[in-house]
Amino acid sequence: MSASRPDDEPVLPPGEGGLVRVRLDLGYDGTGFAGWAEQPGLRTVQGELTGALARVLRLDPAPRLTVAGRTDAGVHASGQVAHVDVPQAAWALVPGRSGRSPAQALVRRLRGVLPSDVRVHAAAPAPPGFDARFGALRRRYAYRVSDDPAGVPPLRRFDVLHHRRPLDAAAMDLAARSLVGLREFAAFCKPREGATTVRTLLAYSWARTPDGLLVADVQADAFCHSMVRALVGAVLAVGDGRRDVDWPRLVQDAAVRDPGVAVVGPQGLTLEEVVYPADADLAARAAQARAVRTLP
Repeated sequence: MSASRPDDEPVLPPGEGGLVRVRLDLGYDGTGFAGWAEQPGLRTVQGELTGALARVLRLDPAPRLTVAGRTDAGVHASGQVAHVDVPQAAWALVPGRSGRSPAQALVRRLRGVLPSDVRVHAAAPAPPGFDARFGALRRRYAYRVSDDPAGVPPLRRFDVLHHRRPLDAAAMDLAARSLVGLREFAAFCKPREGATTVRTLLAYSWARTPDGLLVADVQADAFCHSMVRALVGAVLAVGDGRRDVDWPRLVQDAAVRDPGVAVVGPQGLTLEEVVYPADADLAARAAQARAVRTLP
């Protein structure tokens, strides 16, 4: 399989150079994967999908994928989005003699070659200016936690974190909402040389569902590495009474990693939605997202 494309490598827009840019909507159970991004000797979502596309489209070398959010090992997705640039000739041949459109045929054929823990739900030629990564307005994650003394329900054991202490959903929600806005999130991000940790956290809330689970709704224009899981860890400390409600905001304001913030496990985290602007605004949004974020 081919290596993933560097983020800043230019690609031809749809319709130029004999390429069709195809948007893929997909989901996966992250339990058996070492994350999205291809890594030598490891099973990854990108590796499985790239190999499947190469087989179905009969392409060598394999096509290069760009994804909306590079999920970590063990993290799930129900609303992941990626794009791939496909030669027009290969795209036209996907239906064979079936009479289906190339998009319909690609989804059906991928179902036959992908493993059961990855599914492409939809495929379609992307509008001009579409970029799965840089075109997104926001990513929405959910994090699910059970504080049931009996443990996580067996059918939810792969997508719910068990917390040993009782949790106060109202206190967690109050603490979470105090972190929303255009802020410096260095306290909750794994540092990366040359990368900014300024982000716009669009929403962060907690609620207890009728089945007893506590579910976080976390939305941002973009996330840095480990950010969601650190945000969850900080608020869980409030929920079980180890920290005051205002502690996460004090940690955020300090803008340095705090050893008191635990980065929780990946199994409770699911990428549920990626939202894009109207087609006419896609190119402008991609250009805006490539700019380095700074505080006003």
